[in-house]
Amino acid sequence: MNKTIRRASVFCLLLVLALLVRVTWVQAYQGQALAEDEHNQRNTIAAYANPLGNIIVGGEAITGSQQTGGNTYGYKRTYTNGELYAPVTGYSSQVFGKTQLEYVYADVLNGSDNRLKTPMDVFTNKRADPGNVLTTVDAEVQKAGYEALKGKKGAAVAIDPATGAILGMVVNPSYDPNRITGALDGEAWKELSADQGKALENLAARNPMAPGSTFKLVTLAAALENGLVGSLDTPTGIPDPYTIPGTRTLLKSEAGSAACNNVSVRTALRLSCNNVFAELSSRLGQDKMRAMSEKFGFNQEQRIPFRADPGKYPSKKMSKDQVAQTGIGQFDVQATPLQMAMVTAAIENGGKLVDPHIVSQVTDSSGSVLESFDEPKSRQVVSPETASKIQDVMRTVVAEGGGKPAKVAGAEVGGKTGTAQRGVNNSIPPLAWFTSYGKLGGKQIAVAVMIENSDTDRSEIGGGRLAAPVAQKMMQAWLQG
Repeated sequence: MNKTIRRASVFCLLLVLALLVRVTWVQAYQGQALAEDEHNQRNTIAAYANPLGNIIVGGEAITGSQQTGGNTYGYKRTYTNGELYAPVTGYSSQVFGKTQLEYVYADVLNGSDNRLKTPMDVFTNKRADPGNVLTTVDAEVQKAGYEALKGKKGAAVAIDPATGAILGMVVNPSYDPNRITGALDGEAWKELSADQGKALENLAARNPMAPGSTFKLVTLAAALENGLVGSLDTPTGIPDPYTIPGTRTLLKSEAGSAACNNVSVRTALRLSCNNVFAELSSRLGQDKMRAMSEKFGFNQEQRIPFRADPGKYPSKKMSKDQVAQTGIGQFDVQATPLQMAMVTAAIENGGKLVDPHIVSQVTDSSGSVLESFDEPKSRQVVSPETASKIQDVMRTVVAEGGGKPAKVAGAEVGGKTGTAQRGVNNSIPPLAWFTSYGKLGGKQIAVAVMIENSDTDRSEIGGGRLAAPVAQKMMQAWLQG
């Protein structure tokens, strides 16, 4: 009888223990899942109960936290030079969510990331002291690009080709994220989110557009890698006037037929002769053109670490005339300034593309490193010989062609101008593009600039009158800084 009682007691004890374990599991693990739910208002309130960690540029915090004095949220996010750095930081709003680095590293910045916690903190879901995000952005390059873009609508990206570090990412017009961080900023949000949120768009890394003649660098790379072009200075035999294959449509160049008839690749790039690059693309065919584009990052997911839109080269079967048009960066070819900066960075870096990134380290409150981007992935896009040849002709564009405004005293600079036509019969003002690289004293930089909706004469846009000076200022800030 006593044995039966003891067995029953043991069974009851085990049952109680099992129940306690179950309750603990529900509290700890399901509670953790609830806490991580972005729709959980308590989680949002907790995130702003204390000061946030910071986003850092050049050792200086460009973010902060301010006490609200309210009953719901203890603090709200603040920004130093908000418009200047908005394409990098994004915004952190108590009501409207987060974007860019604020979104990617929200858990680090609010102290809820498990890497910041002790084992007991993880078990109890206690928030730790927040961490910080250190960027690769150079303050002087960022300021130079921002100032140079004033009065224009567009965007620019600068990359260190050797490391993949993004040195600058600027957009104009920008916005001040301070306007929408609080709980009572509905009117400001309504204004900024109007017109499908275009005021909040990061045109440097999102919403790709036709790259125009800057894409001729990709076409030339494909032609060199596939043996279609050998010497840079031998006449190509490609006529002008030139009829787009499969059509009766003449393809014109700003330089005119006489200047572009049977010219060398060097002359064709300097004068931006459409006939040469359309014909090269047509001879290469869609598959080889797409393959080269994808080596440079087109059609590939990009995270820097926030999501960036990749360039687009058509995958759907195209007609001969459409393939020819892609060779000059038209038809359905699209790119962001980030994408074209990647193309130029790979060319400058001996044909090797290093993954671009805008964060160098993520640390805890004491400075211990949680993540490091010191060794990003890289891949050989084209041979060093091909890269050297393209650099050679790009130098000619700056020395003798439309890229002259990009010259930096004492530096080696190569570039490519571009004009992208838009709308039926060019009814929408074209895009002005310029992409370039610079080298001086062991430093190197690649920059791509896009100017939108200009009313400047089309030939002046193609000549680099608008975009090249922006690239020049950003290159100068880095190379001579």
